[in-house]
Amino acid sequence: MITDDIAGFHEALHPGTAILGLDLGEKTIGVAVSDRLWSVATPLTTIRRTKFTADAAELLRLVEGRAARGVILGLPRNMDGSEGPRCQSTRAFARNLDRLADLVIGFWDERLSTVAAEKALLEADTTRKRRKEVIDHVAAGYILQGALDRMRHLARQDSP
Repeated sequence: MITDDIAGFHEALHPGTAILGLDLGEKTIGVAVSDRLWSVATPLTTIRRTKFTADAAELLRLVEGRAARGVILGLPRNMDGSEGPRCQSTRAFARNLDRLADLVIGFWDERLSTVAAEKALLEADTTRKRRKEVIDHVAAGYILQGALDRMRHLARQDSP
């Protein structure tokens, strides 16, 4: 199931399951994972992209290993909010992944997530080599944490 809004994503998820966050790039996929309470996103790994079937198999292995039921993909909107070719590619990836697994798939505006991840790594005095190794899954962590924070806000609004 693919949903465009985070409220629909939140409603469709089964409580007590993990969520994966993905930062899709042309060469890599940064992956982060949430705890089962949906409060903290943790950068997990970076997958080197080859072809969709191999990439999806690796992602589904992570889904299975983490008992995840949801996936948040960073949606790379243009700075004016419009969607360009990278958004179309991300949405196509989501449609293809949806055909392979029974997951709830949602999107989160990822504008400036890589910039925020880079800044955090610089502040942590991370070497250039190490930043290059971890930037994608740290960015995925920022994407997923943004979605988790919004879901927590929605849950507070729904409770009396």
